[in-house]
Amino acid sequence: MNLSTAQKKELIDWHNSELSINKQCELLSLTKGALYYTPVPMNKYDLDLMDFIDQQYLKTPFYGSRKMTICLQKQGYTINRKKVQRLMQVMGLKGITPGPNLSKRRQEHKTYPYLLKGLSIVRPNQVWATDITYIRINSGFMYLMAVLDLYSRFVLSWRLSNSLDPSFCVDGLEEALQYGIPDIFNVDQGSQFTSEEFLRPLKRDNVNISMDSKGRAFDNIFVERLWRTVKYEEVYLHDYQNAIMARDSLKTYFKFYNYERPHQSLKYDYPADIHP
Repeated sequence: MNLSTAQKKELIDWHNSELSINKQCELLSLTKGALYYTPVPMNKYDLDLMDFIDQQYLKTPFYGSRKMTICLQKQGYTINRKKVQRLMQVMGLKGITPGPNLSKRRQEHKTYPYLLKGLSIVRPNQVWATDITYIRINSGFMYLMAVLDLYSRFVLSWRLSNSLDPSFCVDGLEEALQYGIPDIFNVDQGSQFTSEEFLRPLKRDNVNISMDSKGRAFDNIFVERLWRTVKYEEVYLHDYQNAIMARDSLKTYFKFYNYERPHQSLKYDYPADIHP
Protein backbone atom coordinates (compact mmCIF):
# COMPACT_ATOMS: atom_id res chain seq x y z
CA MET A 1 0.00 0.00 0.00
CA ASN A 2 1.39 3.40 -1.01
CA LEU A 3 1.14 5.93 1.79
CA SER A 4 1.33 9.69 1.35
CA THR A 5 4.00 11.67 3.18
CA ALA A 6 1.36 13.00 5.56
CA GLN A 7 0.19 9.47 6.40
CA LYS A 8 3.76 8.33 6.98
CA LYS A 9 4.37 11.26 9.33
CA GLU A 10 1.29 10.27 11.34
CA LEU A 11 2.79 6.79 11.84
CA ILE A 12 5.94 8.14 13.49
CA ASP A 13 5.98 7.23 17.20
CA TRP A 14 7.98 9.97 18.90
CA HIS A 15 8.05 8.05 22.20
CA ASN A 16 9.14 4.67 20.84
CA SER A 17 11.98 3.45 23.05
CA GLU A 18 12.96 0.58 20.73
CA LEU A 19 13.01 2.27 17.32
CA SER A 20 14.81 5.57 16.83
CA ILE A 21 13.28 8.32 14.67
CA ASN A 22 15.98 7.62 12.07
CA LYS A 23 15.06 3.92 11.96
CA GLN A 24 11.32 4.65 11.72
CA CYS A 25 11.97 7.03 8.83
CA GLU A 26 14.08 4.39 7.10
CA LEU A 27 11.36 1.73 7.48
CA LEU A 28 8.72 4.12 6.12
CA SER A 29 10.95 5.39 3.28
CA LEU A 30 10.52 8.86 4.74
CA THR A 31 13.40 11.33 4.74
CA LYS A 32 14.06 13.33 7.89
CA GLY A 33 13.71 16.46 5.79
CA ALA A 34 10.16 15.40 4.89
CA LEU A 35 9.44 14.62 8.54
CA TYR A 36 10.54 17.95 9.93
CA TYR A 37 9.95 20.45 7.15
CA THR A 38 7.76 23.48 7.69
CA PRO A 39 7.87 26.74 5.71
CA VAL A 40 10.18 29.44 7.02
CA PRO A 41 7.89 32.18 8.44
CA MET A 42 8.45 35.80 7.39
CA ASN A 43 6.38 38.96 7.40
CA LYS A 44 4.19 39.58 4.35
CA TYR A 45 6.08 42.69 3.21
CA ASP A 46 9.39 40.82 3.03
CA LEU A 47 7.70 37.92 1.25
CA ASP A 48 6.23 40.32 -1.31
CA LEU A 49 9.71 41.74 -1.86
CA MET A 50 11.14 38.26 -2.26
CA ASP A 51 8.42 37.31 -4.74
CA PHE A 52 9.29 40.36 -6.87
CA ILE A 53 13.00 39.60 -6.64
CA ASP A 54 12.35 35.97 -7.59
CA GLN A 55 10.36 36.89 -10.70
CA GLN A 56 12.79 39.62 -11.75
CA TYR A 57 15.75 37.29 -11.30
CA LEU A 58 14.21 34.76 -13.69
CA LYS A 59 14.09 37.52 -16.33
CA THR A 60 17.49 39.04 -15.54
CA PRO A 61 19.78 36.63 -13.66
CA PHE A 62 22.66 39.00 -14.39
CA TYR A 63 21.19 41.57 -11.97
CA GLY A 64 23.08 41.88 -8.74
CA SER A 65 21.76 43.62 -5.63
CA ARG A 66 22.43 47.14 -6.99
CA LYS A 67 20.25 46.79 -10.11
CA MET A 68 17.68 44.74 -8.21
CA THR A 69 17.34 47.59 -5.71
CA ILE A 70 16.73 50.07 -8.54
CA CYS A 71 14.04 47.78 -10.01
CA LEU A 72 12.28 47.56 -6.65
CA GLN A 73 12.45 51.33 -6.12
CA LYS A 74 10.96 51.93 -9.58
CA GLN A 75 8.06 49.69 -8.56
CA GLY A 76 7.39 51.95 -5.58
CA TYR A 77 9.13 49.97 -2.84
CA THR A 78 11.06 51.99 -0.26
CA ILE A 79 14.12 49.83 0.17
CA ASN A 80 17.90 50.13 0.29
CA ARG A 81 20.56 47.92 -1.21
CA LYS A 82 21.56 46.43 2.14
CA LYS A 83 18.10 44.91 2.60
CA VAL A 84 18.05 43.62 -0.97
CA GLN A 85 21.43 41.97 -0.38
CA ARG A 86 20.07 40.30 2.75
CA LEU A 87 16.94 39.02 1.00
CA MET A 88 18.91 37.74 -1.99
CA GLN A 89 21.23 35.93 0.39
CA VAL A 90 18.26 34.34 2.18
CA MET A 91 16.93 33.23 -1.22
CA GLY A 92 20.30 31.90 -2.34
CA LEU A 93 20.43 34.25 -5.34
CA LYS A 94 23.50 35.78 -6.94
CA GLY A 95 24.10 37.99 -9.95
CA ILE A 96 26.66 37.06 -12.57
CA THR A 97 28.52 40.33 -12.18
CA PRO A 98 31.22 40.78 -9.52
CA GLY A 99 29.79 41.88 -6.21
CA PRO A 100 28.76 40.45 -2.87
CA ASN A 101 29.04 36.68 -3.00
CA LEU A 102 25.56 35.56 -2.01
CA SER A 103 26.19 31.87 -2.65
CA LYS A 104 28.95 31.61 -0.10
CA ARG A 105 31.18 28.62 0.29
CA ARG A 106 33.05 28.00 3.49
CA GLN A 107 36.70 28.89 3.28
CA GLU A 108 37.77 25.42 4.40
CA HIS A 109 35.83 23.79 1.56
CA LYS A 110 37.83 22.76 -1.49
CA THR A 111 36.79 24.15 -4.87
CA TYR A 112 37.16 22.52 -8.28
CA PRO A 113 37.66 23.94 -11.80
CA TYR A 114 34.76 24.60 -14.17
CA LEU A 115 34.81 21.76 -16.72
CA LEU A 116 31.96 22.68 -19.06
CA LYS A 117 33.48 25.60 -20.98
CA GLY A 118 33.53 24.64 -24.66
CA LEU A 119 32.35 21.11 -23.87
CA SER A 120 29.94 19.46 -26.33
CA ILE A 121 27.27 17.60 -24.40
CA VAL A 122 26.26 14.76 -26.73
CA ARG A 123 24.70 12.00 -24.58
CA PRO A 124 22.79 11.27 -21.39
CA ASN A 125 24.77 10.85 -18.17
CA GLN A 126 27.65 12.84 -19.60
CA VAL A 127 26.94 15.90 -17.43
CA TRP A 128 24.56 16.38 -14.52
CA ALA A 129 24.00 19.61 -12.63
CA THR A 130 22.16 20.83 -9.56
CA ASP A 131 21.05 24.06 -7.93
CA ILE A 132 18.64 25.46 -5.35
CA THR A 133 15.78 27.92 -5.78
CA TYR A 134 13.26 29.73 -3.57
CA ILE A 135 9.62 28.56 -3.40
CA ARG A 136 6.85 30.66 -1.80
CA ILE A 137 4.53 28.68 0.50
CA ASN A 138 1.66 30.62 2.10
CA SER A 139 3.20 32.85 4.80
CA GLY A 140 6.66 31.37 4.42
CA PHE A 141 9.04 29.82 1.95
CA MET A 142 11.12 26.72 1.31
CA TYR A 143 14.06 25.74 -0.86
CA LEU A 144 13.77 23.44 -3.87
CA MET A 145 16.77 21.56 -5.27
CA ALA A 146 16.89 19.34 -8.33
CA VAL A 147 19.43 17.21 -10.17
CA LEU A 148 19.24 17.56 -13.95
CA ASP A 149 20.77 15.55 -16.79
CA LEU A 150 21.89 18.30 -19.15
CA TYR A 151 21.56 16.37 -22.40
CA SER A 152 18.08 14.89 -21.94
CA ARG A 153 16.79 17.61 -19.53
CA PHE A 154 15.50 14.73 -17.37
CA VAL A 155 15.00 15.70 -13.72
CA LEU A 156 16.64 12.82 -11.90
CA SER A 157 15.58 13.86 -8.40
CA TRP A 158 14.35 16.81 -6.37
CA ARG A 159 13.90 17.78 -2.72
CA LEU A 160 12.21 20.47 -0.61
CA SER A 161 13.70 21.83 2.60
CA ASN A 162 13.06 24.64 5.07
CA SER A 163 16.80 25.29 5.44
CA LEU A 164 19.97 25.31 3.37
CA ASP A 165 21.50 22.49 5.38
CA PRO A 166 23.42 20.18 2.99
CA SER A 167 21.53 17.05 4.07
CA PHE A 168 18.55 17.53 1.74
CA CYS A 169 20.91 18.07 -1.18
CA VAL A 170 22.76 14.86 -0.28
CA ASP A 171 19.45 12.96 -0.19
CA GLY A 172 18.61 14.27 -3.66
CA LEU A 173 22.06 13.38 -4.99
CA GLU A 174 21.92 9.82 -3.65
CA GLU A 175 18.52 9.29 -5.29
CA ALA A 176 19.80 10.61 -8.62
CA LEU A 177 22.79 8.27 -8.53
CA GLN A 178 20.37 5.34 -8.62
CA TYR A 179 19.79 6.25 -12.30
CA GLY A 180 23.46 5.87 -13.16
CA ILE A 181 26.82 7.61 -12.80
CA PRO A 182 27.58 10.82 -14.73
CA ASP A 183 31.01 11.63 -16.13
CA ILE A 184 30.79 15.20 -14.77
CA PHE A 185 28.68 16.74 -12.04
CA ASN A 186 28.42 20.55 -12.08
CA VAL A 187 27.53 22.67 -9.03
CA ASP A 188 27.92 26.24 -7.87
CA GLN A 189 30.18 27.29 -5.02
CA GLY A 190 27.44 27.40 -2.40
CA SER A 191 28.39 25.80 0.90
CA GLN A 192 25.80 23.03 0.40
CA PHE A 193 27.64 21.78 -2.69
CA THR A 194 31.22 22.40 -1.60
CA SER A 195 30.71 20.49 1.66
CA GLU A 196 32.46 17.16 2.06
CA GLU A 197 29.08 15.63 2.95
CA PHE A 198 27.78 16.43 -0.55
CA LEU A 199 30.97 15.67 -2.47
CA ARG A 200 31.61 12.30 -0.80
CA PRO A 201 29.16 10.28 -2.96
CA LEU A 202 30.63 11.85 -6.12
CA LYS A 203 34.16 10.96 -5.08
CA ARG A 204 33.01 7.47 -4.13
CA ASP A 205 31.72 6.92 -7.67
CA ASN A 206 34.74 8.61 -9.32
CA VAL A 207 32.66 11.43 -10.81
CA ASN A 208 34.53 14.47 -12.14
CA ILE A 209 33.42 17.48 -10.10
CA SER A 210 32.91 20.83 -11.87
CA MET A 211 32.18 24.09 -10.08
CA ASP A 212 30.83 27.34 -11.50
CA SER A 213 33.17 30.29 -11.52
CA LYS A 214 32.58 32.56 -8.56
CA GLY A 215 29.74 34.97 -9.31
CA ARG A 216 28.84 33.39 -12.68
CA ALA A 217 25.19 32.34 -12.64
CA PHE A 218 25.27 31.57 -16.38
CA ASP A 219 27.73 28.72 -15.79
CA ASN A 220 24.72 26.72 -14.63
CA ILE A 221 22.34 28.09 -17.25
CA PHE A 222 20.58 24.76 -17.89
CA VAL A 223 19.32 24.57 -14.32
CA GLU A 224 18.42 28.28 -14.40
CA ARG A 225 16.22 27.50 -17.42
CA LEU A 226 14.65 24.61 -15.52
CA TRP A 227 13.76 26.95 -12.65
CA ARG A 228 12.19 29.43 -15.07
CA THR A 229 10.03 26.66 -16.53
CA VAL A 230 9.03 25.25 -13.13
CA LYS A 231 8.16 28.69 -11.75
CA TYR A 232 6.02 29.83 -14.70
CA GLU A 233 4.32 26.49 -15.41
CA GLU A 234 3.81 25.30 -11.84
CA VAL A 235 4.80 27.46 -8.85
CA TYR A 236 3.28 30.80 -9.92
CA LEU A 237 0.04 29.09 -10.92
CA HIS A 238 -0.55 27.55 -7.49
CA ASP A 239 -1.04 29.06 -4.08
CA TYR A 240 0.68 26.45 -1.94
CA GLN A 241 -0.93 26.55 1.50
CA ASN A 242 1.53 24.19 3.15
CA ALA A 243 4.61 22.10 2.49
CA ILE A 244 2.66 18.90 1.87
CA MET A 245 0.56 20.61 -0.82
CA ALA A 246 3.71 21.99 -2.44
CA ARG A 247 5.42 18.62 -2.42
CA ASP A 248 2.43 16.77 -3.90
CA SER A 249 1.89 19.39 -6.61
CA LEU A 250 5.58 19.47 -7.55
CA LYS A 251 5.66 15.68 -7.68
CA THR A 252 2.85 15.75 -10.24
CA TYR A 253 4.56 18.51 -12.21
CA PHE A 254 7.98 16.85 -12.40
CA LYS A 255 6.36 13.63 -13.62
CA PHE A 256 4.64 15.68 -16.33
CA TYR A 257 7.92 17.51 -17.11
CA ASN A 258 9.85 14.25 -17.57
CA TYR A 259 7.24 12.15 -19.35
CA GLU A 260 4.72 14.41 -21.06
CA ARG A 261 6.24 17.82 -21.77
CA PRO A 262 7.92 18.09 -25.22
CA HIS A 263 11.16 20.10 -25.36
CA GLN A 264 12.13 22.17 -28.37
CA SER A 265 15.83 21.47 -27.72
CA LEU A 266 15.02 17.74 -27.92
CA LYS A 267 13.17 18.15 -31.25
CA TYR A 268 9.96 17.97 -29.23
CA ASP A 269 10.71 14.62 -27.65
CA TYR A 270 10.13 14.10 -23.92
CA PRO A 271 13.13 13.94 -21.55
CA ALA A 272 12.14 10.36 -20.64
CA ASP A 273 12.41 9.42 -24.33
CA ILE A 274 16.06 10.46 -24.32
CA HIS A 275 17.27 9.45 -20.89
CA PRO A 276 17.93 5.69 -20.49
